[in-house]
Amino acid sequence: MHRVSDGDAVPDAPIVDLGMPVPGGAFDEHNPPDAALVGDCVHCGFCLPTCPTYVLWGEEMDSPRGRIYLMKEGLEGEPMSDSMVQHWDRCLGCMACVTACPSGVQYDKLIESTRAQVERRHDRTAADKALRGLIFSLFPHPKRLRLLRGPLRGYQRSGLDRLVRRTGLLERMAPQLAAMEGLAPRLGKAEKLPDRALPAGQRRMVVGMLTGCVQREFFPGVNAATVRVLQHEGCEVVIPRSQGCCGALSVHNGREVEAQKYARALVDSFADAGVERIVVNAAGCGSTMKEYADLLADDPAYADRAREFAEKVRDVSEILVELGPVATRHPLEVTVAYHDACHLGHAQGVRSQPRDLLRGIPGLELREIAEAELCCGSAGIYNILNPEPARELGDRKAANIVATGAELLVTANPGCLMQVTTAIQRSGHPMGMAHTIEVLDASLRGLPATTLTGRAVTAPNPVPSNQHTTQG
Repeated sequence: MHRVSDGDAVPDAPIVDLGMPVPGGAFDEHNPPDAALVGDCVHCGFCLPTCPTYVLWGEEMDSPRGRIYLMKEGLEGEPMSDSMVQHWDRCLGCMACVTACPSGVQYDKLIESTRAQVERRHDRTAADKALRGLIFSLFPHPKRLRLLRGPLRGYQRSGLDRLVRRTGLLERMAPQLAAMEGLAPRLGKAEKLPDRALPAGQRRMVVGMLTGCVQREFFPGVNAATVRVLQHEGCEVVIPRSQGCCGALSVHNGREVEAQKYARALVDSFADAGVERIVVNAAGCGSTMKEYADLLADDPAYADRAREFAEKVRDVSEILVELGPVATRHPLEVTVAYHDACHLGHAQGVRSQPRDLLRGIPGLELREIAEAELCCGSAGIYNILNPEPARELGDRKAANIVATGAELLVTANPGCLMQVTTAIQRSGHPMGMAHTIEVLDASLRGLPATTLTGRAVTAPNPVPSNQHTTQG
């Protein structure tokens, strides 16, 4: 079987729809990457300048079309190798290539199928298994994250975090753990949300709200702001207490069975909520929940319910633009750089709505960021599993953000907030950080712009009271 080495051009040989994979090859018969979808790729190269890893390294096998060629080889009988897996693992799953592709290649479906095959069929190293085990025993579990809040706040307030980073010892000994420690936002008080929040005026819609995992425990102010804004705009907000993880991290890392378990549980949580829409304020969660019909398509007990659930899911910016404004926007004299979270812009195609909301605030000036299509390096848990390229991408994104001269960086995903905050710290340039909904909340409440810009981080060892999550 012909192999393609790094740096080689991908041959333009036609790809035959094989049906099922060749026995003995990389993939088994359970949901392999679809050969027909693989065949849609014509190797035109439009994806290359938008692919973060290709931009960093210029290696063909670390581009979308290169990874698709490896899928083709696997379907044709090439065994799954460490090299294959490495190239697939290096993909951030940002889906910028999906946006750029003129042929409509569904790379998102291909990489998710491939990663599920990898998790079932590839034997990872003991260290890799241990790290992934730690991540997935913690992040998709809000109650466990809540238990971590107290010790983490104590660690941050004692100054030990700054000491650990100054020594560089953890980074030398365990770079992945150092990345995890460095990304942790500074924690303020948790905000308790009601089970049901009534609209401020006439009721226009009844919505359910996902509280999330990292969003719920590390960025509680975002959820609280989301409820307030929805109330201002005439929504009754239902927050089921039984809800847990949506399964996004599991889906994006090939943990198919685990993701399906989380999806079923979330569908059950909202089953009797009586809501017209399900609102999400975390881009990665929203993109996964909108795909529940595919995730549970083979489950006869949940297939129809998953489809009905997915049809209700909307990003909070979509809901607010759909409803149109009724609450008064008070001026915010501030310059804002808006960063498109990949799973909002590329995966969901939601780009204009957040910008429309920001432009609707009097006094706010919106500035665009160069290379907006390139991922910041967060990509779920990518910045923990692959800290070096994630850091390069984060620094590149930070430089482009700083170049706008804006006072405030705004985005719509907790992972992006953590990643970009850390990169801005390294840049040494002061800038506030906020979720889109927090900016709108400040305007509706008539708060000064300093409420947001006062969170600016100016140095690698930030003062606790100035970090993102110190509100409420």
